[in-house]
Amino acid sequence: MKKILTLTMALLLVIMTMTGCSQKNTGTVSTDGSTSMEKVIGALGEAFEEQTNGVTFTYNPTGSGSGIQAVQEGRCDIGLSSRALKDEEASNGLKATILAYDGIAVIVNLENPVTDLSLETIARIYTGEIANWKDAGGNDAEIVRIGREAGSGTRDGFETITGTADACQYRQELTSTGDVITAVSQNPNAIGYASLASVKDSVRTLSVGGVAPSEDTVKDGSYVIQRPFVLVTKDNAPLSDAAQKFFDFATSPDAAALISAAGAVAAN
Repeated sequence: MKKILTLTMALLLVIMTMTGCSQKNTGTVSTDGSTSMEKVIGALGEAFEEQTNGVTFTYNPTGSGSGIQAVQEGRCDIGLSSRALKDEEASNGLKATILAYDGIAVIVNLENPVTDLSLETIARIYTGEIANWKDAGGNDAEIVRIGREAGSGTRDGFETITGTADACQYRQELTSTGDVITAVSQNPNAIGYASLASVKDSVRTLSVGGVAPSEDTVKDGSYVIQRPFVLVTKDNAPLSDAAQKFFDFATSPDAAALISAAGAVAAN
């Protein structure tokens, strides 16, 4: 009898120990959406995994519209959008929390001599009113307009700010920030737009109205082509414990340095 009690107690102790271990910083946090947020969300996810041993963080770069739909359908914990929620999206029970602000850089090929354009000129280029670089201070060459696909948060932000929604005449509509940067880098007559946080040395950013895109000019509002980076969640549905911990970490002042290092301006 004494042996049975001893074995029973030992078994209970093992079960309690295993249960305690399984509850300590375990779980998965799944995010889905904006490709422009890749550097920011990647830095936050990596730091979060390091400080919460046992939690797996995933990021699926599908674009803002797809990320919003994914969280609406319950296919991810947190959606990522590089635009504000539309009225119909908010009315479907979604909540937007601004994580950071990002400049949308207007980019050209390194061989292009143009360094500055007004917001009006950028709009006239993208609507086709200005079709040759010589009419914008550049070489005598046809302008190749490159942008993002419909549903992209970057495209929505760019077209809203420039007043060109449904009026842009694109030569190419690409599905990621990286693709736009690559396309512009390979064509001396191309113009494009991309998240400032993602711009590489392979292209050059233009000043807009005399103001260069930077963390400081985005923060003070003097660089006018900018938009929010947004975490999208269901309004009345609690996050999992792991997802809530990530959300709290990402929106805390402690994350500001990571967001800044990734090229954006923290909201907190």
